[in-house]
Amino acid sequence: MYRDPSARPADPPLSPATLAVGAGRGGEAGDPLNQPPVFASAFRGGGDRGYSRDGNPTWAAFERAMGALEGGAAVSFSSGMAAATALVDDLAEGARVVVARSAHVEVRNLLAERFGRGRLELRIVDAADEAEVRATLAGASLLWLDALSNPTLEVPAIRPLAAAARAAGARVVVDSTLATPMLVRPLSLGADIVIHSATKHIGGHSDLLLGVAVAADPRQAEQLRERRSLHGAVPGTMEAWLALRGLRTLPVRNDRGERTATILAERLAADERVARVRYPGLADDPAHGAATATLDGYGTLLTFTPHGGVAGADAVCEHVRVITHASSLGGVETLIERQSRWHGGDDIAPALLRLSVGCEDPDDLWRDLSSALSGVAPAAAAARISAPSP
Repeated sequence: MYRDPSARPADPPLSPATLAVGAGRGGEAGDPLNQPPVFASAFRGGGDRGYSRDGNPTWAAFERAMGALEGGAAVSFSSGMAAATALVDDLAEGARVVVARSAHVEVRNLLAERFGRGRLELRIVDAADEAEVRATLAGASLLWLDALSNPTLEVPAIRPLAAAARAAGARVVVDSTLATPMLVRPLSLGADIVIHSATKHIGGHSDLLLGVAVAADPRQAEQLRERRSLHGAVPGTMEAWLALRGLRTLPVRNDRGERTATILAERLAADERVARVRYPGLADDPAHGAATATLDGYGTLLTFTPHGGVAGADAVCEHVRVITHASSLGGVETLIERQSRWHGGDDIAPALLRLSVGCEDPDDLWRDLSSALSGVAPAAAAARISAPSP
């Protein structure tokens, strides 16, 4: 019978893979093996629940599991952006926020909107430049980092940056959506709060919308619960149940996707039809050293830029058959999209393609990619092959 590690403190800590499978289950004789979805808008009086906006057994099971994985107290939300908004709205008027330039674009948009209304001060930094980050921390209330950024695939040095931020009196939030607890547990590196869009890898099947924040301090988690209830940013029962069910297979999905992503990245990097590949698992990738030092793996997302410009990149998306052209990540299916079509910026090349690698056979995926690339810019590829050496 599974019991949470806190129930048996003498035992060695369980690995994230084991916690993903076992945490959040009932531990008493007669309990259901899996937490069922509890569809109720209210509960009979005399217990610890009243109205369902304040809590639900299905949310609670998911939160126990995520809390065990991340090493803190978890609070689920209706979406990842709802969790992010709750954290931003908790800031005092005029607070200074230092945010990584590589942070998720919608989080940057949220902060920019608050900045535009005079609600907060904003400093945007290169998270890979520790000196630049440290220089902006004086007087800051919050430092916001991504453990592994989407789609730029940068990896900040969480531990020293978190220590510097906390020494300056700033809270540290780390978005670990792309990394997941399989690669890093930011609270153990000094972060105060870690958030996830559980819509992505946690749920893992592209069938739900959910967010979660996990706080090192239980008092901070309670404040987030109160804000969630006040703002109505509560998760749906079915979404929480699906996310918990998806969480059980996160370790195997991550392992399979990472192995395949490595194969595809290596083949793309050797392909004359491709101008550039980014994947932290490649030895010559700019983030390889930081990822090796900070993470327990390299993840399931890579980017590449084919020859042929924007038209060529769009043609790849149109020609794939096994891979799905869609805007998301973290599911069992492999997805591709041209990122700047939705989210432009100086850090995203117009022709950059983001590939979220799923659980299909790697050779099938490669044949599909290779076929799509063959139909895009054969002339450009031939020109590169035949060009004289400098």
